[in-house]
Amino acid sequence: MFEQYAQILGEKYPSISIVGDTFPPTPTRSYSAQFLGLLKMALIICVMTGKSPFTMLGSETPRWFDWMINNKFYACLMTFFFVNMVEGQLLSTGAFEVSLNDVPVWSKIETGRLPSPPELFQILDNAIRFKPDTESKFTTDSVTAHGEL
Repeated sequence: MFEQYAQILGEKYPSISIVGDTFPPTPTRSYSAQFLGLLKMALIICVMTGKSPFTMLGSETPRWFDWMINNKFYACLMTFFFVNMVEGQLLSTGAFEVSLNDVPVWSKIETGRLPSPPELFQILDNAIRFKPDTESKFTTDSVTAHGEL
């Protein structure tokens, strides 16, 4: 999505420098994703070695963990992909923030939507009238096939 907006803006405003960057998630979400990553690796190691963390903690091993040990390959793949999906959701902010000379002109976080290109052109035209020598900075989260920014 960022590339599409950058191309459209580059055609209309060739003298403006357009910069893309990742909008950071909140510290809580970032630490949660890191914790899940460590937990994922610990679970995969336990499954691959056949060691039950439940036995080490003095409790009975649940049937689902026995299933994982008996189906190591499938269980590790499912754990890896499922936890990666959750980590990705935690790190995705959905942000599309537009700044002109470090002055915010659009925020998807505040408005809940993306601007249409004509709408963004009008906002930038109004901002450029007040400052003729401009540099535009775009901050966007990772772009996926569904348009998640």
